[in-house]
Amino acid sequence: MAAATLAERSEAVTTYALEHVLDSSHWALPFYNIHLPPWLSLHMVMLVVGAALLSGIFALAFRKKSLVPHGAANALEVMVKFVRDGIAIENLGEEDGRKMAPLLCSFFFFILFLNLMGLIPLFATATGNVNVTAGLSLITLGVMIFGAIHKNGLGGFLKAFIPHGVPWPVLILLVPIEFMGMFIKTFALTIRLFANMFAGHIVIFSLIGLVVTYGWVALPAIGLALAIYILEILVALIQAYVFTLLSAMFIAQVHHPAH
Repeated sequence: MAAATLAERSEAVTTYALEHVLDSSHWALPFYNIHLPPWLSLHMVMLVVGAALLSGIFALAFRKKSLVPHGAANALEVMVKFVRDGIAIENLGEEDGRKMAPLLCSFFFFILFLNLMGLIPLFATATGNVNVTAGLSLITLGVMIFGAIHKNGLGGFLKAFIPHGVPWPVLILLVPIEFMGMFIKTFALTIRLFANMFAGHIVIFSLIGLVVTYGWVALPAIGLALAIYILEILVALIQAYVFTLLSAMFIAQVHHPAH
C-alpha cells in the first residue's frame, strides 16, 4: 500500500511539473482555471502578456521626457546602451550596429522578460517551448539571409560561403558545409535557449517534488531548490544575453564576410 501511495505521489508531481513547463490549453490560477479556445495555447498567451507588459513598462518608464532619466528609465537606458554598444556595434560595426540595435534590444528584453515571467508561479515559461525559441531563431535566420542579400546583393551573399585562398577541389566539400552551417547556427540558437529554460524548471520541480513524495525527510531539498531558483534568475539574464550576442555574431558573419 505504501509503495502504491509513493508511486501515486511521484506521478502527481511529474504531472504537475510537466503541466508547468509544457504547453497546454488551460491556465491554472489559484482560484480559477481558465480554459483556452482550441486555437490558443498557454504559451501563446504568455507571449502576448509578456509583450504587453514589457511595452507598458517602457511606456511608463519613459512617459516623462527628460534629458537626464531617473529611476526605471535610467536602468532601462543603461541596458539599452549596453546592448547597442556592447553587442550590436561591437559585432556589426558603427553603421550596421545602430541599424540592428532595435532588433537586438527587442530580442534581449523580450527573452529576458519571458524568462523571468516563467519564474513566477502564476505564469508559464514560453521560452521553455522549442516552438517559441525556433520562431525567435528564424527571425535571426531571416535577417542573416535577406539582410545580407539586401546589403551585399545575391552574389555577395553567396560569396560569403566561399573561403578565400582555398583550392577549388576543397571548395566542393567546404562550400556546402559553410552553407549548412548557417542553418546549424540557427538550430543551436533554438536548442540552447529552450534546453536551458526547460531544464532549470524541471530541476526545481524535481527537488520540491521530493518533499511531496517522501515527506519531511526530504525537507533539505527545499533549500537546494531555493538556491537553484536564485540561480535561474541569473540564468534568465545570461540566456537573454547569449541569444542576443550569438544573433549579432551570426548576422555579422554573413553581412561582413570579409571580416
